[in-house]
Amino acid sequence: MLVSSIIAVVALRYVPAPTSAFMLKAHIDDLIAARPYQPIQYHWVSRNQISGQVFAAVIAAEDQRFYRHFGFDVDAIYKAYRQYQRGGKLRGASTISQQVAKNLFLSPAKNYARKVLEIWFTFLIESIWNKDRILEMYVNIAEFGDHIFGIEAASRHYFGVPAKQLSAGQAALLAATLPNPILLNAAKPSAYLVGRRDWIRRQMQNLQY
Repeated sequence: MLVSSIIAVVALRYVPAPTSAFMLKAHIDDLIAARPYQPIQYHWVSRNQISGQVFAAVIAAEDQRFYRHFGFDVDAIYKAYRQYQRGGKLRGASTISQQVAKNLFLSPAKNYARKVLEIWFTFLIESIWNKDRILEMYVNIAEFGDHIFGIEAASRHYFGVPAKQLSAGQAALLAATLPNPILLNAAKPSAYLVGRRDWIRRQMQNLQY
């Protein structure tokens, strides 16, 4: 397990991910529910084939300290813990690096063993890849809708253009769906989703990535 995980992370530093744990889970869920086979919409594109607005949008939406931490945002974890201690809702503090580890190699199950594996894979990814590769992987394997994975498939599905041509507003809308891309539908944006998109746009301008 230890050696194979290291080999996998080293290989994926250089080659596109052929699939991900979350893509495989979509097929497994279909089988369990006895649903007809539905292909995954997924097409890997390299960093230079993706609009820079996409990277700015996902950083603004998901992990504003992405370039300043080593995989784990201790400050965000502490703030989430303090909020929970004061009686607030326990919110996630996962970084983009942690989400890559989970989406690529693990299941969405929440238990101690999976969390340990997430920490291990996050450590490997941050040690072996650079930040730009982590971000490139993230936008390529992120789920953007039912059986829709990666920014290229999402861009063509929702807007009819390649990822290279996404505008700031379109990139922000797709980033706004990331917490729950099944419930938050970019094709039929709710008032909440539009508000989240607008917040992300303001953050993109403030952060100036």
